[in-house]
Amino acid sequence: MKKVNVVYTLLYNEESNSVLMVQNENEIWTLPGGAVEDNETLKQAAVREAFEETGLEVEVGNIIAINEAFFPERGHHALMITFAAKIIGGQIVITHEDEILQIKWIDLKTANKLMPYHKSGIEKLLESSIPYTFQD
Repeated sequence: MKKVNVVYTLLYNEESNSVLMVQNENEIWTLPGGAVEDNETLKQAAVREAFEETGLEVEVGNIIAINEAFFPERGHHALMITFAAKIIGGQIVITHEDEILQIKWIDLKTANKLMPYHKSGIEKLLESSIPYTFQD
């Protein structure tokens, strides 16, 4: 199986107690994110994917979750890394209409139902923090 690294950004709005999510072309709701490209760090990929999927410029913080899965139909072994992030610019806009159907702020209760693979819930992710360092 081919190893694939996938990154996501968790953008949390304290005032509305919600997270920014995207609905992809398969009508599945996820955090903004995608595959890491060759010669790209995890953080660079997270910033790029957030911008491509939402139009927002983000500052990526620490890692808050690591998930792993096999996708035999694609022949992939995926490592999915979720970063805490904050919005520093841009505006919400769908630039890839063939990939993203909707972008919405979704309350935590609903987000937890849409992302059951975070078993302890988004609330626990907001409390998590693992430092990330790129060693050059």
